[in-house]
Parts: sequence; C-alpha cells; structure tokens
Amino acid sequence: MNQAREIRLVSRPDGLPTVDDFALVDVELPAPGAGQLLVRNTFVSVDPYMRGRMSDAPSYVAPFELGKVLDGGAVGVVESSRDARFPVGTNVLHSLGWRTHAVGPAQAFRPIDVVGVSPSAYLGVLGMPGFTAYVGLFVIDDVKPKETVFISSAAGAVGSIAGQLAKLRGARVVGSTRSKDSAKKLQDDLHFDDVIVIDPGHVAQQLRNAAPTGIDFYFDNVGGEQLEAALAVLKDHGRVSVCGMIATYCEPVPGPRNIIAIVQKRLKMQGFIVSDHMARNAEFVHEVAPAVAAGKITGPETFVDGLDKAPAAFVSLFAPGGHIGKLLVRL
Repeated sequence: MNQAREIRLVSRPDGLPTVDDFALVDVELPAPGAGQLLVRNTFVSVDPYMRGRMSDAPSYVAPFELGKVLDGGAVGVVESSRDARFPVGTNVLHSLGWRTHAVGPAQAFRPIDVVGVSPSAYLGVLGMPGFTAYVGLFVIDDVKPKETVFISSAAGAVGSIAGQLAKLRGARVVGSTRSKDSAKKLQDDLHFDDVIVIDPGHVAQQLRNAAPTGIDFYFDNVGGEQLEAALAVLKDHGRVSVCGMIATYCEPVPGPRNIIAIVQKRLKMQGFIVSDHMARNAEFVHEVAPAVAAGKITGPETFVDGLDKAPAAFVSLFAPGGHIGKLLVRL
C-alpha cells in the first residue's frame, strides 16, 4: 500500500469559494492491478472552470461529488506499472486531479515528451489553456494579420497565450488585466501592444482609448462589463469568441445592456468548449510546440508549493491581480 493525500470538496460554495469548502485527506492507495499505473504527481492544475463544477446545476460537465477528490489536470511520473507501454519513469498527463498519487487504468494517462520543456508546460502553453487559446482564435474564427484583437483577462493562463498567438499571426493585440504589475509584464515580456488596467464603470472608454479605430475580434474570458465594452467598440462585422465568463462564475451578472449591437453591427458571437475540438489538437501541437521551443511563445507560470496550498490557490483566481499565466501546484 502507498500513503497519499488528496483534496476533497466538502461543501458547495455560495458565491465566492473559500478554503473551508475543501478538505485535505490522507488515504491509502492500493498497488496497481493488471493494466493499471501508479503515478506520483509532480504538478497539479488550478483552473477557473472548476468553480462551475462545484455547483450541482446542470452544465456541459458533471459536477464534483461532495466528499470525493476533485479531478482535473495533472502531470506526474510512473512509479509502478502493470502495462508494458508505460515503463517506470515515464512522464504522463492525466485528469485524475488534486492528489499526490493516482492509480488508474493505463488509458487514463498519456505519455508526454519533456525534452526541452518542463512537464508543467503540458498543463499550460502546450496543454488545455494553450489549446483553448488556439481554438478560440483560429478554429472558432480565424484572426488575420493587421486586425485589432482584444483579449480580456490577458494575464491568465488562456489569455496570456492567446495574445502571443495573435501577435504571431500579425495582429495588433490589446489586453485587459486588473493590476498594473500584470499590465507591465504583458507589455514588456509578452509584447502586447497595449494593456488596460480595468477601472470598473469606465471599461468601454478605456478600450476606445486603446483601440481608437475599433476592434475586429474579441476573445472573451470574462463576460460582464468587459463584454459590454467590447460590443461597444467592435467594428461592423466584428467577431466574438467566448471561452468563458469568469465574472459570472460566483454570482449572477446582468447581460450586456447593449446586446442589440450584435444586430446593428452584424456581429458574429460564438461560445465553445475546447474538448469538442480535440481532433485539432495535433495541428495545435505541430504549430505551437516549435514556437515554444524557439522562444517565440512563452508560457508564464506561477507556482505554489504543496498540495495543501491548492484550495487557497484556487480561491486566489477570483481576486484581483496575484499571478500571471498558468497557476500550478508543485508537489
């Protein structure tokens, strides 16, 4: 038997989550059975979408069960194997979640190539966030050179990659964030053309100042006032790709007051779930991995150390500023 620890959901948050909604539990893991692996996790992903799964309302993915471990992205190393395709020492990606060790069928794990990159990249720039950015920009739509692109929550895991991908295509990129420090990093390190530090109640004017001739495309991670601002500043026949709306995850937010702009400007607006587009993942890796290796795209990462820090790290996703890029728990 192997001693392990895991994070369980013990209460469903009402509004903003708190650390009291979680519990750290010691468990015993059995040795892997036939066709199974025992994996020691090295990095665990912390993602905003998990807030939706903490409620029991119907959604595109099943809610977390109370009293059970939270699943989600993780990478780790095979420590014991009952499948010849996964020798001990293999680095793997899986979705068995917030735990120090995972036992499961071999098909639940995917081997990853860590030559030249950290395994954590497969939870960020080469993983779900990077692929989400790629799908929103180039599968749901097709951002073109010289277009002006607005990306909300640009310091986040998805937004920070989306901005760089759009820049590589030759677009002018405007981002938004909630801290001056993040804004400086986005411009200095990730080469955003302009970044607005959100001033509630004045976002539309801030966006007009950053894009005086209007925007062609909006990559929405936030919803709320930032979506309303984008609708106001989008050019005729502009497009909106909706990845998420974190402003609505913890409490209801009224819809944009200017939603009629979709009609008046003949806008195209489409939401998407990245898992619907896995057939394009190989295309994404083929295009983006060389850019990462060449240093043309960086995957900003913020780490917290220790599984016990995962709940506080998750709660921090809903606070202003705090981190840039992919938030990860390092084990």
